[in-house]
Amino acid sequence: MQARLTTTFRSLSVRNYRLFSTGQLISLIGFWMQAIGQDWLVLELTNNSATALGTVTALQFAPILLFSLYGGKLADRYDKRVLLLIANAIWTLLAISMGVLILTGGIAIGAIYVFAFLLGLVSSVETPVRQAFVSELVGPSLLSNAISLNAAAFNTARIVGPAVAGVAVAVLGVGPVFLINGLSYVGALCGLWLMRPADLFREGLLTAKDGPKPRISEGLRYVVRRPDLALPISLVFVIGLLAFNFQLTLALIAKTVFHTGAAQFGLLTTALAIGALGGALGSSQRRGRPTSATVLGAAAIFGLLEIAVGFAPTFAVMVVLLVPTGFFMVFFAQAANQRVQLGTDAALRGRVMSLYVMVFLGTTPIGSLIVGWLSSTFGPRPSVWVGGLAALLAAGAAFVYRCWRRDLRVHVHLHPMRMHIGAARTICAS
Repeated sequence: MQARLTTTFRSLSVRNYRLFSTGQLISLIGFWMQAIGQDWLVLELTNNSATALGTVTALQFAPILLFSLYGGKLADRYDKRVLLLIANAIWTLLAISMGVLILTGGIAIGAIYVFAFLLGLVSSVETPVRQAFVSELVGPSLLSNAISLNAAAFNTARIVGPAVAGVAVAVLGVGPVFLINGLSYVGALCGLWLMRPADLFREGLLTAKDGPKPRISEGLRYVVRRPDLALPISLVFVIGLLAFNFQLTLALIAKTVFHTGAAQFGLLTTALAIGALGGALGSSQRRGRPTSATVLGAAAIFGLLEIAVGFAPTFAVMVVLLVPTGFFMVFFAQAANQRVQLGTDAALRGRVMSLYVMVFLGTTPIGSLIVGWLSSTFGPRPSVWVGGLAALLAAGAAFVYRCWRRDLRVHVHLHPMRMHIGAARTICAS
């Protein structure tokens, strides 16, 4: 057990990464508290409107779709640590301003729309910069582990944040939750400020004084020429578009299907996050670049589980199903992330990861509008299992494409049940 724990958390032996991870955990707990409070506030102001909730989510993620590629360009040109300091400082001001507005009674749905858009605008730069910055904290040998621990911190916050938010909203109201989130960003700012720049791994990186400015088109051409990068990014595009909308669907299911309160909504989110934390810690055991089979298998299993969640007959059954769903959701996302990052040259990592972020998070506004329409028209349940079906079909299509690229043929025999994959010219006996 001691050896397993040492392997799981080996990136924490690096001082800069410890500071980064601790600050991120504190700020993410505040973020998830705010996310729960914001969704609940939107539903209260709009009489449980799925369309309004989808619009807020769309506005928060639309800037990522529009500007994240530019954020990746900045990441490949300027000091990522400085960019992250600026982004977290702006987030602090936004959250505190919104909390004050709620407490003074001046809140309206229009103000939430503006706040969501500004939050997303900062995220469009911060997210690709943060993704690329991890490699500077630990170096190539620990990068896979550090990526997984980042996901573990994210999902630990996803467990703690909603649980605390459910109580805080009920006892204090939504306004103090926004103020707490604003203060939580101080943790991230302190972690970034206390780092030792001389200890960062920056070999092979360009600076603002080196040669011509990096171009977004260079990153796009790089991915197109690399099928091993294009395939996981394409898969993330489809699944991110239709299957990763639990923030929207769980709120609607809790309030309109099971007729529960904020605490029960937090329980659904926590169940998903517990599984997601397990998936992140499971991914942390990986030392090298994951195979494409790992990415495809995790995507297919996640799709099957999400379909089951969509048909869960009771609240208790849904809570139970959300745990393995969260596990394979993050296990797939981490495998895709690690496959892309560990296969990308350092000088292009910011632009490649900005493309990954764009298809992973930037598709959320489109997906949120689709899911919001599905929920308003057919109810929230179909919007869940349709996403799972899309994930399953995408994994199947990617598998077929991979076999075609490698000139492989799949033979399935029902009596006895077995499957064989081999070269196209191979003849498999029955």
